[in-house]
Amino acid sequence: METIEKALAFEQTSLRSLSTSDRVKISRQAKTLILELNQIYKAKKDEKIMDIMKRLTVIKRKVEKRLNGKHLLNNI
Repeated sequence: METIEKALAFEQTSLRSLSTSDRVKISRQAKTLILELNQIYKAKKDEKIMDIMKRLTVIKRKVEKRLNGKHLLNNI
């Protein structure tokens, strides 16, 4: 359950005025948490865990959008 607590704490992090290296760290941390939560979800099939993963994915996408630039995402 430590992973779930980490994920909930991660959701509270501020995404304002971050440097590029901070954004990379946040993106990697989100990915790690999502993968760990996925392993727990496979075993328990708890919808609350899936909701946490979805919220973390939204945060991760926002950060990556800023990292990659909007013009790169529009071409995909």
